[in-house]
Amino acid sequence: MQRTFCFWGFCLFLNGFALFGQDIHWSQFNDNPIFQNPANTGDFIGDTRFIGNFRDQWRSVTLPYQTFSFSIDRKTKSFNYGILAFHDQAGDGKFRTLELQANLSKSFKITSDSMHSITAGLNLGLNHRQLNTDAFYFDSQYNGYIFNPLLPTNENFQTDRKTNLNVGLGALYTYHVSPRNHLKVGLSAFNLNQPNQGFYQSVVKRDVRWVAQVKYCQPIADRWDVLPSIQYSKQGVYDELMVGSSVRYYLPGSDRNYVYKALLAGVWIRGKDADILSVGCEYQDWFVGLSYDINISKLVPASQARGGFEIAVRYILFRFNPKRIDHRVCPDFI
Repeated sequence: MQRTFCFWGFCLFLNGFALFGQDIHWSQFNDNPIFQNPANTGDFIGDTRFIGNFRDQWRSVTLPYQTFSFSIDRKTKSFNYGILAFHDQAGDGKFRTLELQANLSKSFKITSDSMHSITAGLNLGLNHRQLNTDAFYFDSQYNGYIFNPLLPTNENFQTDRKTNLNVGLGALYTYHVSPRNHLKVGLSAFNLNQPNQGFYQSVVKRDVRWVAQVKYCQPIADRWDVLPSIQYSKQGVYDELMVGSSVRYYLPGSDRNYVYKALLAGVWIRGKDADILSVGCEYQDWFVGLSYDINISKLVPASQARGGFEIAVRYILFRFNPKRIDHRVCPDFI
């Protein structure tokens, strides 16, 4: 009976997850920009950007929920384009989500000096969800003495997987004074077509996910920048507000021989759910960020305030453009 209760408790959780159609979330939301807004595609200094993310949470409560993400985006003269893929696995039933996304963006200058610009973004995704029903236990598999996994479950699962398409749009306003002084304000909407993600005959729509973002960078000293940001997301009846700031310190020697070195540290608050501590390091074209969620929700007695660990890695590739020489000067001895 206890096994049955645990199973149906999980089913209720899973049903609630599907019913309200919640997507995954990241604590380092600024370091997964395409997932945040398709208009962020190509919004960087360089030619090609590679980003990898990994999140591990609730390891102290149950089987860990693990999420992997990888994205590539590239800038061209006409359009910016990118792809994103993420894989998420949760719970005893190994509820898996695999999503592939294609993103396209286009920037428009508002002023001739390019200080003000608007970027529009388009997102097209293919989402696949799958549940391992063989990982569950049922009363019919208990023979009165011991649990026998070889006995039939007497349960009829119509399907254990679902695949659908989704569409998203985004917009981004940028006020750019310098690489150390800029403001970005964005709004995006995902799952606009509200695809059916139910495993059974009943229709379970995936709710539209709205994301609003504000990010600001301001130098406060010769070697110090402050980077406050806010993200508000809403999906169905659920919403999430993340507020915080990080500071960047440029290490001595960063301006010599074009060697760039900086350290970052930040504190964030995610509603009544978690406090987040983050640190990061930038070296030349590389960035590595680490964060840890300190749980402050009602799960504290079970989680012991331990939430989730997250890592983000970014690399930006600069294409070498050789300088064109229209003519050469011949030496005097020729």
